[in-house]
Amino acid sequence: QVQLVESGGGSVQPGGSLRLSCVASGNIFRIGNMGWYRQAPGNQRELVATHTGEGSIEYGDSVMGRFTVSRDNAKRTVYLQMNDLKPEDTAVYFCNAVINFVNRWGQGTQVTVSS
Repeated sequence: QVQLVESGGGSVQPGGSLRLSCVASGNIFRIGNMGWYRQAPGNQRELVATHTGEGSIEYGDSVMGRFTVSRDNAKRTVYLQMNDLKPEDTAVYFCNAVINFVNRWGQGTQVTVSS
């Protein structure tokens, strides 16, 4: 069974930093895009960042310049370094990956930015 497991969420003050990690496990023969989405209460799920694994990266407009996505293919892991966090970054962050040609989601990790 294929799984995506996130870690690294938590609470931080405005201006702080967090690093999220997401590891893919199970019977995997191909991983395509890996990345992150987020969903705040009452809002739709939105793109944070995605990495194709071939050097192509896309960021959501609201995080560009503050967040950095990276991946380690050997470890089947995608990371999200979040700097200069703002209260509006508060959301549940979901790992997303195309594994064995199927779009999959992690269970989500809460990020709360508050003073």
